[in-house]
Order: sequence, then structure tokens, then C-alpha cells
Amino acid sequence: MYRVLLAVSDDDDQAREQADFVASLPGTDELDVTVTHAYDESGERDPHGDPLPPEESTGVQAARARLAEAGLTVETRETYQPVAEGIVDLAADIDADLVVVGARKRTPIGKAVFGSVTQSVVLDSPVPVTVVGVE
Repeated sequence: MYRVLLAVSDDDDQAREQADFVASLPGTDELDVTVTHAYDESGERDPHGDPLPPEESTGVQAARARLAEAGLTVETRETYQPVAEGIVDLAADIDADLVVVGARKRTPIGKAVFGSVTQSVVLDSPVPVTVVGVE
């Protein structure tokens, strides 16, 4: 079994592009796909102080739908802030063989000032990372 962690944002087009890449991998009958989206833990809490479950990300919905069209079974897992750390930790937790992340077009200055989740995942991931960009 080949385990893929597909980390998506709320950008539906990008999530579909990432899902298309995963669906195009050889041997999809031996593929175990986990789709994740990072949520902010600072949201509403229940009476016990636990975070309320967020609504499912539209990116997760788009990726799951595209993967289902390709005949793949998908598990969904949530990660929390900080995003890059959550993705890297989840990759290790599920014993992923590959992490698939998306990229946005940003200027070099924008990357330097705001940082880059994708860059951090690429640098810190314990497994290979594929970066899929929207054309």
C-alpha cells in the first residue's frame, strides 16, 4: 500500500488539480489517500473547552469529489495551526510515502515577508513532497 497525504487549502481549483495529480499516479488500486486541511484552533469551543468541529473545507470537498470520480477511497483528517508543522506531523503519523501540496504564485518578496507553508513542508517533511500548482 502506498500512502499519500494530500494537503489542501480552501482554493477549490487548486484542490482539484492536486487530486487530479494523485489520481494520475500509477497503481491507484494500491493507493491509500488521506486528505487534510489545516484549521485554526482559536475558534468556538464547547462547554468543556474543546474546539467545535469546523465545517469541512470546500477544498477538502472538491478533492474528495474528484478522487471519488477516479474510484479512489479517501480518508479525511484535520490538522491545526501552525499549518506546515501540522502537515509534517500528520505525514509522520500516517506513515505517508508522499505528501502532495499546492502552490500559489507569489513574488519572491511575498515569500520572504509572509513565509511559505509549501516551502516549510518541502524542507521539513520526512518523505518526498510533490508541489502542484494551478495553471
